[in-house]
Amino acid sequence: QVQLVESGGGLVQPGGSLRLSCAASGSIVSINIMGWYRQAPGKQRELVARITRGGYTSYADSVKGRFTISRDNAKNTVYLQMNSLKPEDTAVYYCTADWDYWGQGTHVTVSS
Repeated sequence: QVQLVESGGGLVQPGGSLRLSCAASGSIVSINIMGWYRQAPGKQRELVARITRGGYTSYADSVKGRFTISRDNAKNTVYLQMNSLKPEDTAVYYCTADWDYWGQGTHVTVSS
């Protein structure tokens, strides 16, 4: 059983940056894919970025060049560095491990 806890969300101005963290209660070494999803009010949950055990990454077109996903297996933690944030990035961000485990989410609000 893996429990995931996200942190790092908050209020930021457009153009600003945030780094989200997803800490796992157990080892993520055996987890193949760690991912970040987001859900904006009134919208469906969407994949933002994912990273494989081998370090291969993929991103939604809307965040390419602005967001970077990384994982530290030694710390059982996955990160999402978000730069050049836009108001449309406002959402609840969720971490997932192989789509079997999900965190409770962390709120990100981009507003002036």
